[in-house]
Amino acid sequence: MPDRIVLDASAVLALLKREPGADRVKAVLDQTDLCAVNAAEVQGKLIDAGLSRQAAEERLRFLGCSIIPFSEEQAIEAGSLISQTRSLGLSLGDRACLALAIDRKAKVYTTDKAWKNLSLGIEIVVIR
Repeated sequence: MPDRIVLDASAVLALLKREPGADRVKAVLDQTDLCAVNAAEVQGKLIDAGLSRQAAEERLRFLGCSIIPFSEEQAIEAGSLISQTRSLGLSLGDRACLALAIDRKAKVYTTDKAWKNLSLGIEIVVIR
């Protein structure tokens, strides 16, 4: 079974908008997980872009990513990451993504180049 990959909301949006790096995400979609917090972020961005609730949900579900509930352990980890990520300006959604990847010992895909400066014991792949 191939290793799982956690997608940051930015990687999902790059795929949906066909931005640079989208091909890298598309190539691994069958291996991907998405934190429920990041799924909410993607849903919100799609609605902000003018899609209806239903259309945004359909796009998100069409990707086939496993949407993983945000656990108590991940909440503690995401909150604790604030000290390591404050200088980079990472949001709660970013830290939730990282917490899921840490929990699952998974690679994480993002468009945020600043993440490469993190040393969290997981592989961070910047897709563009």
